[in-house]
Order: sequence, then C-alpha cells, then structure tokens
Amino acid sequence: MADTIFAVSSGALPSGVAVLRVSGPAVRFTLETTIGGQPVPRRAALTTIRGAAGEVIDRGLVLFFPGPSSFTGEDVAEFHLHGGRAVVAAFLAFLGSLPGLRLAEAGEFTRRAFENGRLDLTEAEGLADLIAAETDAQRRQALRLAGGAFRARAEDWRRRLVDLRAHIEADLDFSDEQDVPEDISADLGKGIAGLLAEMERELLAGRRGERVRDGFDVVVLGAPNAGKSSLVNAMAERDVAIVTDIPGTTRDLLEVRLDLGGYAVTLVDTAGIREGGDVIEAEGMRRGRARAAAADLILWLDEGGGDPPGEMTALGVPVLTLRTKADLEPVGGAAPAISVYDRASINWLLDRLSREAADRLGGEAPLVSRMRQRQCLERAAEALREAQSPGLPGEVVADRLRQAGDAMGRLTGRIDVEEVLGSIFSTFCIGK
Repeated sequence: MADTIFAVSSGALPSGVAVLRVSGPAVRFTLETTIGGQPVPRRAALTTIRGAAGEVIDRGLVLFFPGPSSFTGEDVAEFHLHGGRAVVAAFLAFLGSLPGLRLAEAGEFTRRAFENGRLDLTEAEGLADLIAAETDAQRRQALRLAGGAFRARAEDWRRRLVDLRAHIEADLDFSDEQDVPEDISADLGKGIAGLLAEMERELLAGRRGERVRDGFDVVVLGAPNAGKSSLVNAMAERDVAIVTDIPGTTRDLLEVRLDLGGYAVTLVDTAGIREGGDVIEAEGMRRGRARAAAADLILWLDEGGGDPPGEMTALGVPVLTLRTKADLEPVGGAAPAISVYDRASINWLLDRLSREAADRLGGEAPLVSRMRQRQCLERAAEALREAQSPGLPGEVVADRLRQAGDAMGRLTGRIDVEEVLGSIFSTFCIGK
C-alpha cells in the first residue's frame, strides 16, 4: 500500500492562511484523528483541528476530496490553518507522528496525479510552467498546456496512427478474410501526409513556444565604455551592473529579467568588444559573442551610431543599432539616439523591445513549450517521413507508424500497443 503524503501547499510562512494537503489511503484515518470525522465531500467545514492527546492546534477550514475524483486520484484532505510558523510546525509534527504518513517529496502530488491517470505528462509540465510563470504570455501558454490542449492533440494523433496501423496490418495479416475491404490501404498515404503536415506545423510554432517559456533574449554589445551597463541599469531601473569610466569594467555576462508587454525578456550585459585586453576580458568577450549567436536580438551600442562590425551581422541575428550618450552629442548618425538621462528615450527602447517580442512570440500560444516535447514530436515526424519513402514494404511502413505512435506515447506518458489489435477487430470484424 502506498504511503500517505502531506506537505504545505501554499508557499512561504508566515502568511494569512497556510494550506496543508494530505493524499493517500490514510486520509480518512487522518481526518478522524484530527477533526473527529469526515466533512461532506468537496464542502469546506469550519472545525477545531487537534493534535496529540486531543490538544487543540488551530481552528480552520477542512475539505475532503474522495478518490478518484481528486487532484491525485486518491483520497485528499486540505487543512486551511492560520499561517503562523508555530501553528504549521505543530500540525506537521503531529501528521508525521501518525502511522503511514510522511512528508511529500518535491512534485510528488503531481506525480501521483500522473500515475493515477489524472494528468498526462504534458499537463503536468503545463502545471509546473503555470506555477513558474512570470508574465502574462507565459501564463496563457502554461494554462493551455495544463488544461489538456496538447493532450487532446496528441491523443488525436495517436488514435489516427493506431487506425493507420490497423489498416495496413489488417491488409498484411488478414487479406484472406472476407470482412476486410479490398481497398484498405488506398488512403494510407493521404493519412500519413496529413498527420505529418500537422506535426510539422506544430514543430514550427513550437520554437516560438519555447521562447515564450524561456524568455526573449536580448544581448547588449558594443565597444568598452559605449554605455552598455548604464543602459541595462536604466532599463532595469536598478543597479544590475557596475558602471565606471574604466574600459573593460564588465567582464562576464550579467542578466536581468524584464516583463515587457506581458513577455519575458532577458537583457544580457556583456564585456566590451575590442582588440587586446587581458585573459579574463578576452574570455568575457568570447562569452558575449557566444551568447549573441544564440540571441533573439542584438542591441549594438555606439557613441557615434556607427554600424556593427561584420562579425555581428554575420551571426544572422537581428541587430538594432543605437547611438548612445545622446545627452553629450545631441546630433549624430541615422541610428536611434538614447540617453540614460532621458527617460523618454529609455521608454521608447523598452516599447520597441516589447513590440519586437510581441511580433515574434505573439499569437495563439503554441502547444510545444519544452525540448522534451519537441524531441518526441520530431521523432514521430521523422518516422512518418520515412514511412512515405516510395517502394517501402508494408511491414516497414507499419513499423514506422509504430515508431511514431511510440513517440506520441512517450510525449503523453502513455503507450498501449494492445490498442492496435483492438482497433483491427472492432473495425473489420475479424474472426466474428
């Protein structure tokens, strides 16, 4: 029998209210021991909560969710206590003294929900993303994932793969049966092509989904003393980087997260690009160049508004050139002018970055938001591409469809090969 687990589910203490969750086979015993009975399911009861020897620990709300209609699929109880450290510590100590109860491990409630079929892997990942969401775009994307949108799409793909396999395997294995249609494989190629096109569209949108989750990367580059650290501090409205008039002050990557227009933007300050410098500064420049190569946008800062060097444009990353220190040189080149002492110019830049992020990350939230999900989908798509190879024997096509179905099973965490046989018998009445 599984252990009964418990933990604080409401965050750091002290707080106005602390929610303690209990899940497992000993939940009803726990309720009998702490409040003297079981509340009406899914209805909050205001009651006295007791500990060892009947000592009153607190008075609060208690809810009971009988399994399987609960978050974890098991019996679950929630105790809403006053959020003082002493109150919570006393109740946790008492729960830990009860037979069969132990503190939950990280993510164990969600894992039990998955193991009991209440969530699939994509929904569990969406729930984790929802908890970690810092911006509105991340919240919308995570909510769609946690709500089962990807699960529904993956289940539809998996069902269609099972049907395609059923068709081709019936053609191979039961062609002499009277109940099997002669043109069973006529639409096989069309079905594979349709599935592949849908997966490829989702993979293309998935790059955007990963950027929404991880953040839009903006790397600030320029010569030493071009004003990079000052600009980062002004945009963050706090002292992120040390600013001096000594060239080469910044030697490592410094990151700050911003919420611009509901999108997560990571602003990266870097070492000044120049010839020479000591070993540490050279390593800082190497790291800055490497980070720029993987960025979504490069801000090239130059006091005269000059064009970035060829090595920057050769990276293939969009570059926005800015003329800095406009308060000292109000007239300059064609590049937009900014000054850390002119809040209007900083606000203009923040608005520009917000629009850049929205243009590239906006629209309906994609389903793919993690590398694991993308890799599963890529494996399925690759198997379907191979299944389209001309002249491929039917057995090999069926195997490639099986591989694609397995990838879908790994995506959601559910693989059931017996469904193929079930589909064959139900669809074609084999052996009636």
